[in-house]
Amino acid sequence: MLNIEGLNQFYGQSHTLWDVDLHVPEGQCTVLMGRNGVGKTTLLQCIMGHLAVKSGSITMAGNDLMKTSVEQRPRLGVGYVPQGRQIFPLLSVEENLQTGLPVRARNDRKIPDYIFDLFPVLAEMMHRRGGDLSGGQQQQLAIGRALVVNPQLLILDEPTEGIQPNVVTEIGDIIRKLNREMGLTVLLVEQKLPFARKVGDRFCILDRGRHVAEDDMAKLDDQLVKKYLTV
Repeated sequence: MLNIEGLNQFYGQSHTLWDVDLHVPEGQCTVLMGRNGVGKTTLLQCIMGHLAVKSGSITMAGNDLMKTSVEQRPRLGVGYVPQGRQIFPLLSVEENLQTGLPVRARNDRKIPDYIFDLFPVLAEMMHRRGGDLSGGQQQQLAIGRALVVNPQLLILDEPTEGIQPNVVTEIGDIIRKLNREMGLTVLLVEQKLPFARKVGDRFCILDRGRHVAEDDMAKLDDQLVKKYLTV
């Protein structure tokens, strides 16, 4: 589904990503892992086109994302939930969800019903401003907004950050449902190891901007955890 090869990225003179490779198989959930500041969010922003790439390639389902504008990437089937959610606080829940509608086909520009099946709270709060929702509700809104574009690939940047435990469990269940029952390919940045093990099929670890390990989640052993993930 998503293939990244030899990716290099710079902030000014600072080399932040070094020859990064990443393969996200279709229909699976791949968890991008690593300590704070190793380049995980930077890599996601490169995928979405928010940061310029010095060299390397990014392809998704045969499409060269490096030749695709930021605005066109959702139209190719990429849904993105950024770190910190970044919903529109002064818009209602309904208006936040509607922001993704222009990406859909002209004859299908309505919010899909299944989003409200996944997140009943959004249906209950359609006319409430996004900024008035709790952190967990805002995260559900952010995921719902990403799903409106009808993605083939859903990218989530630390969806459990600052969320109460019961909602974390709900979000984990929803990611599993989207991935394993609905066939949506997922790329997830996550630092909570139990959550990563619960939802992930595969893992990829970054360390100091470099790809250092990638395998099935069952092979994420104590040695790798201690070397690259323990704070």
